[in-house]
Amino acid sequence: MARGRPRTFDADQALEKALDVFWRQGYEGAALSDLTEAMGITKTSMYAAYGNKEELFRKVLARYGEGPAGYLSEAVRKPTARAVAEHVLKGAVLATTLPGRPTGCLGVQGALAPGEPGGAVHKLLAEWREQGEKQVRERFEAARAEGDLPPEVDPAALARYVFTVAYGVAVQAAGGVPREHLRETVELALRAWPS
Repeated sequence: MARGRPRTFDADQALEKALDVFWRQGYEGAALSDLTEAMGITKTSMYAAYGNKEELFRKVLARYGEGPAGYLSEAVRKPTARAVAEHVLKGAVLATTLPGRPTGCLGVQGALAPGEPGGAVHKLLAEWREQGEKQVRERFEAARAEGDLPPEVDPAALARYVFTVAYGVAVQAAGGVPREHLRETVELALRAWPS
């Protein structure tokens, strides 16, 4: 049986390059030619290795969630609800202002101004963001049950608050607001923490 030619590129490195393109340009703004050029491969190789553009984006989003946005999975393991919120917010500041990386958040920028072809990706990003908020909400529910949060605190509203601030940080970072100013914003937001 005849076998196809072996890959002549590093699939992991190419995926990292695609992450950078999607992060800088969003899903809609990233043309196939931009992706293949950055990845150093042909369209044929891209389709063979990753499937279509949407499948490539799904792989990139998973990589982003494990890498730059990995602070979220670390946050929900913190010992207190406040420590969870602090880790999410400070993690958002760091992840959206990494040296040598695009500013902002792939999960936020990638979903802004989607056109008709990007509808599935827009839904994917909304689900990705909702999943993160759900993890934190569930952690806050546990914290309230343990007495770490006052009984009158609504864990869903508190999780929404934390993510509204985190996504605001991402938008501000994309707009060029320096890391130190974003840290000040986070510290101000944490002063509103329920006692």
